Amino acid sequence: MTTETEALTIDELAARAGVTVRTVRFYGTKGLLPPPVLGPRRVGRYGREHLGRLELIEELQSRGMTLAAIERYLAQLPPDLSVRDLAVQRAVVASWAPGTVETVSRAELERRAGRALGEEELERLAAMDVVERVGDPGAGPDGEVFRVDAGLLRLGVELLDVPLSHESVLAARAVLTEHSRAAARELSRLLRDAVADKDSRDVRSLSARMHPLVVQALLTTFQRSLKEELREWLDEDG
Repeated sequence: MTTETEALTIDELAARAGVTVRTVRFYGTKGLLPPPVLGPRRVGRYGREHLGRLELIEELQSRGMTLAAIERYLAQLPPDLSVRDLAVQRAVVASWAPGTVETVSRAELERRAGRALGEEELERLAAMDVVERVGDPGAGPDGEVFRVDAGLLRLGVELLDVPLSHESVLAARAVLTEHSRAAARELSRLLRDAVADKDSRDVRSLSARMHPLVVQALLTTFQRSLKEELREWLDEDG
């Protein structure tokens, strides 16, 4: 597992993200990745924030964004995003595409997660609808097969380390799901009314363009609202 303080060499970072060392260096020269921390003998060391940003870049690229578009997207983000913030951003980007579920072995699942996953952790990820075991657990690690929501995996793994009970995480998920569906329903109604007289092809094109914008707007609005609620809560306790 990569901790907040663990340092990775460029080779380890590239292997963890599933890219080449040349790609990591290229992103660094373009300013898409922050420079590494220089350790003994001036060897560059990378942390979890580098891995999170690299995975976000790869996700953006897989959605067909050009390098210039990726640069603009990253430039709009706060420079001090935490590892969890980066995981949320990647989940948002992954939501732009309808199909992000893949079938992988346990070894591949753990490689993508960046850590070994015990049975309790797999059960928590399954409860969050991030993974689903579809192979035979009695066949051993090499015989286990999982369906994984690639867009939510990193975020789900980050939630494993959040000091909340399993029940609290599931309750929070239920609240988010309920209100997200309500918001989506209202937004869909507004869009239908706005394009009622347009051709079906125009409607599909508009929907594809609006999807990432609406998701990003919802994320930004929710983050601001949550910060305000937490500030009020802490002020009351203080």
